[in-house]
Amino acid sequence: MSSQKSSGNSQSYQTTSSGVNQEGNHYCSRDYGTEAPNQNSYHYSNNDGSYYYSNPNGSTYHETADKQATYKSSEGESHRWQK
Repeated sequence: MSSQKSSGNSQSYQTTSSGVNQEGNHYCSRDYGTEAPNQNSYHYSNNDGSYYYSNPNGSTYHETADKQATYKSSEGESHRWQK
């Protein structure tokens, strides 16, 4: 595991796992510690251009290969749009 600080973000995290699966899709799991609402956030990006983020603040973001985007806030509000 490695400790890192992302650019433009003051939150420190430990990368708990990352890599590429058998289908060639990238994934990364991060631990932001006990003070983060979502301590074990992660993201993945797929060969088809879709990707998903589960953020440390509890929000999520998903974009499909055909550019349909969905954002869900940590309060549960959901927003969808076409990019």
